[in-house]
Amino acid sequence: MAEAYARGGRYGKALAAFGAAGALAVGAAAPAGASEAGAGMRGERYVALGDSYTSAPGVPEQTGGDCARSSVNYPSVTAKWLHTRTFKDVSCSGATTDDMRRAQGANPPQLNALGKGTTLVTVGIGGNDIGFGDIIGTCAQLSVTDPAGAPCRTKYTDGGKDQLTARIAAAAPNVAQVLKEVRKRAPHARVVIVGYPTIMPDNGVGCFPAVPIAAGDVSYLRDTEKHLNTMLKQQAAKAGVRYADTYGPTVGHDVCKPAADRWVEGANPENPAAPFHPNAKGEEAMARAVLGVAKKR
Repeated sequence: MAEAYARGGRYGKALAAFGAAGALAVGAAAPAGASEAGAGMRGERYVALGDSYTSAPGVPEQTGGDCARSSVNYPSVTAKWLHTRTFKDVSCSGATTDDMRRAQGANPPQLNALGKGTTLVTVGIGGNDIGFGDIIGTCAQLSVTDPAGAPCRTKYTDGGKDQLTARIAAAAPNVAQVLKEVRKRAPHARVVIVGYPTIMPDNGVGCFPAVPIAAGDVSYLRDTEKHLNTMLKQQAAKAGVRYADTYGPTVGHDVCKPAADRWVEGANPENPAAPFHPNAKGEEAMARAVLGVAKKR
């Protein structure tokens, strides 16, 4: 399954060793108010852009070819709840902000899916710009050297500068440029940039060795993700678009929770999903957050 979502090696080298699980279909019940929202928004022409947290690799059924798109990812669930008139999901596993404007393998630039008739756009991007797959892989490998310490934080802050903070800062103008281009190509659309859900536990020291992240690195990676989400929220505000917080609604359903309560899988998924990615329940939770923002006129 690693090959199914390892776009050009971006995830493969870091995550392939973790493996993945079998298939299990999960239904998405519409949240309260979704029927009313859908009834009033049936004319929506919705386009979804994004990376693997949008496409949902490993979550059945996979329909996106080498982009590892799921039929129950958050754009698909959102489109279903909104009873959209048209829906295009061009999200692709491994996508960076550059892939919004350039071809990603055999897949055309994601921005090409937009048009003047588009009325709703969601954008889930930024994690690959800071090297999500490599970060997780590196931290997992280093965890065995000092399980009670913070070897990953030590590596990324060597020399007194936090490399991941610097990467987030460097990604900000790229995100801004994507949002600017979205507004240009879809001038009449409501645009929602979607944050990343809770991955590491929101408190505590994690669950090594079940999830191979050293105790001190759990808080480091948690704070890094929060910093990334803050950047995305800030760029949304600067661009005059909306921000969907998926972190808050998913607290308590992180990689260390029991399989039945887990919405983001760990190193060895027990529910169908790519390692360290949302499963079907996680995608549904993200859809609820997106719907709450998108339905506001």
